[in-house]
Amino acid sequence: MRDETKLATLGRDPEGHHGAVNIPVYRASTILQPDLATLRKVQQARERDEQVVTYGRIGTPLTYAFENTLAELEGGYRAISFPSGAAACTGAILAATKAGDHLLMVDTVYGPTRQFCDTVLKRFGVETTYYPPTIGAGIRDLLRPNTTAVFTESPGSLSFEVQDIPLIAEIAHSHGALVLMDNTWGTPLYFKSFQHGVDLSIHSATKYIVGHSDAQLGVVIATKEAWPALRETTRTIGTAAGPDEIFLGLRGLRTMAVRLERHMKSGITVAEWLRGRPEVSHVRHPALSNDPGHALWKRDFLGACGLFAVELQPGVSEAAVAAFVDHLELFGIGYSWGGFESLVTVAQPHRLRSAEPWNDKPPMLRLHIGLENTDDLIADLKAGFDRLNKAS
Repeated sequence: MRDETKLATLGRDPEGHHGAVNIPVYRASTILQPDLATLRKVQQARERDEQVVTYGRIGTPLTYAFENTLAELEGGYRAISFPSGAAACTGAILAATKAGDHLLMVDTVYGPTRQFCDTVLKRFGVETTYYPPTIGAGIRDLLRPNTTAVFTESPGSLSFEVQDIPLIAEIAHSHGALVLMDNTWGTPLYFKSFQHGVDLSIHSATKYIVGHSDAQLGVVIATKEAWPALRETTRTIGTAAGPDEIFLGLRGLRTMAVRLERHMKSGITVAEWLRGRPEVSHVRHPALSNDPGHALWKRDFLGACGLFAVELQPGVSEAAVAAFVDHLELFGIGYSWGGFESLVTVAQPHRLRSAEPWNDKPPMLRLHIGLENTDDLIADLKAGFDRLNKAS
């Protein structure tokens, strides 16, 4: 089946739920068994890693439907859900490292993941080295005997550099290290991570999987080899996503293909328009032909989402940026992305980078293009530029 058909059909069991098209929400902790023999049988099945319903935190029919759908969609072995995207990132890292290990972390990584490495992971005796996102084959020089994992994110948070994931994976695997990837931007539809050598694919399902800005949810998909450590770590720690959030995640998957196509087309349309504005020095969008990462994006990705960044011309004042942003009518000012609505924030990569300097850069805006009409969005941005020019 093609992906669009998988999204509409996987994870459904009408016969097991009185004909209901969608699996009901299982708000369950205790699962009762009819007798001790059955209890022992399901315990043994769980020890064999079968998907049986023994306790709500481990999984319900709804949980397994969501996780199995995502694993099959991206081409992984099994998946496990988390209460947030940040929890999914940290859970995957903990599954791939132990005290005394060395982790290679891409310098563009999502801020909370960096904070975890610099605080909790450091306290647990794991050393992190940050590397430039476009390092390519140079990653080999950073590997140590105790390097057990290489964490990637492509495109990178805020600045959208595209990494050569297959090359990094080949080098990491030759060293015996696992490859982790935050694949939230690419989604299971537009970047098939396991075809490119990834061992643990991480998603903030809060974004395009849920798709409606109304739930926090994360998921990690694993290869067969990486699955046991992920399962043991996650279930031992006790992280588990709530049933209502998982229901919203599975519901969001049903329309993700059509939503993503609209986000992609609208995002490219707005990005192309912004590229022609005199107030803009550079548009950071891998799908644009002049983007430094375009060739890699075109080789490895099947599409793009609605998230990208815009660098304004040097010398634009904070007051002018505020005049532009504060009075936009269709772009909300807020964190996250991947919902139906358009968003804008002021990106500040210089606060997060350490492998490469990020100084003396012009102001940069991160935009998420939602499902609104692009003519209306462009008109809103044009009015913003008029305000910016008057304030300059």
